[in-house]
Amino acid sequence: MARQNYIFTSESVSEGHPDKVCDRISDAVLDALIAEEPNARVACETFATSSLVVIGGEVGLSDPERLKDYMGRIPQIARDCIKDIGYEQDKFHWNTCHVLNFLHEQSAHISQGVDRDGAGDQGIMFGYAVDETPELMPAPIQYSHKILKRLAQARKSGEVPSLRPDAKTQLSLRYENGVPVEVTQLVLSTQHESESQTSDDIRAIVEPYIREVLPAEWLTAKTEWWVNPTGTFVIGGPDGDAGLTGRKIIVDTYGGAAPHGGGAFSGKDPTKVDRSAAYAARYLAKNIVAAGFASRCTLQLSYAIGVAKPLSIYVDTHGTGQVEEDAIERAVARALDLTPSGIRDHLGLNRPIYERTAAYGHFGREPEADGGFSWEKTDLVDVLKKEI
Repeated sequence: MARQNYIFTSESVSEGHPDKVCDRISDAVLDALIAEEPNARVACETFATSSLVVIGGEVGLSDPERLKDYMGRIPQIARDCIKDIGYEQDKFHWNTCHVLNFLHEQSAHISQGVDRDGAGDQGIMFGYAVDETPELMPAPIQYSHKILKRLAQARKSGEVPSLRPDAKTQLSLRYENGVPVEVTQLVLSTQHESESQTSDDIRAIVEPYIREVLPAEWLTAKTEWWVNPTGTFVIGGPDGDAGLTGRKIIVDTYGGAAPHGGGAFSGKDPTKVDRSAAYAARYLAKNIVAAGFASRCTLQLSYAIGVAKPLSIYVDTHGTGQVEEDAIERAVARALDLTPSGIRDHLGLNRPIYERTAAYGHFGREPEADGGFSWEKTDLVDVLKKEI
């Protein structure tokens, strides 16, 4: 039987965190290429440090000459991302940082498998859902994201001009009878404007926004607050710590509450099952919980390079299932075409919808009118019930 009384911790990082700056640039490059051609191939990696952004990886369009013309746009795409995030520091400024582009054409040996609808690589992908939040996400990661997203909104609107883009938060939630009931530890470190500002000053700024986001009953007299616990945090972003695409895979997914296959998402087009199959696995797990088959579900898919169908489907309802797990596995295989092209078609993934995923989580978001976060829909519930 699963534990019912425990403390679990997850963290999130803001859009201004160095790794998230890189994720954002990689996904912006992906969106620009998919907008140019829905079947564009992209595997874009970004590195950022003081006054420097380096972009590399493999890309492909059907017309190589058009791809050459496109390459000249890459530096401006990176600068636009940095500007929107809000970096105008002496050593990391959107208008003055150096942007080096080393993208090149995708390997023909990789593309040959994808061209016949095979997976672009081998790998395992996990999806997860749990009924402890309305979004069917684990509460610690979901609320960590919400805190940072709300602070970013306040910063960009001018409500709190002394805050800067780089930030991270961490929540330790106490569970009682399997339900989150109290924040035992709350950690927030946020970049700020002046060295004269103390940790108490920063807490006074951020606390109202944190209380706005968290359920009031979760913050008690026992909750320990750690706001900028080291003190001054003026130097931030890639000037304070180098960033790299794909280093925040647990932040991007379930905050450690579920397994992770190891593949990052940002900068990868949806022929890469690291991304598309992880989205499909979340979609299926969420619909399984939404259908009432279980209150908690982990779903694993596995693939081989050049092979279209998944090699395996595994479901674990962690003792909460109302339906046998092998029956759910069979229903899942019938309800959704889990080939790479089947996933892309069903979820509408060949669209420029990825830059927005680069911060505050790929899961637990609202589906959007243009197809963004389509994997968060629960429109498969009736199909799964029929199959069961």
